[in-house]
Amino acid sequence: MTDWFARPVLNVANVEESLRFYIDRLGFTSPWRYDEDGRASVAQVERQGCALILADHWREKAGKGLMFISLNAEREAQIAALDVLRAELEAKGVAVKDGLWGYRLLVVDDPDGNQLFFNYPNDTASSRGATTAAE
Repeated sequence: MTDWFARPVLNVANVEESLRFYIDRLGFTSPWRYDEDGRASVAQVERQGCALILADHWREKAGKGLMFISLNAEREAQIAALDVLRAELEAKGVAVKDGLWGYRLLVVDDPDGNQLFFNYPNDTASSRGATTAAE
């Protein structure tokens, strides 16, 4: 049987600017990009098995994306990895928020307002003063 591979599309206003944010601030790499008129109009970014497509073809949809990113690890390893990620992102000047959607979240907004939700294990929801994810 063939396995499926999904790469969600995040709509952005400017792929070049988004690439700089995802690479320089969030630590992603970009294995490929498609250029039109001398600038990127579609590109893939990836980090540790998480692959996202950035595209500016539907600018009216820019900033309306929401992506859940989960770690495949044991509870304690997930918590430690997310705490390390928070410290890494904050050291690069990325605004990191706490969120809650039935469980604790680490929330990052990209320059267009697309939100990346990194979820903690279920039983950590009350371990911090988390707020609603939409805030």
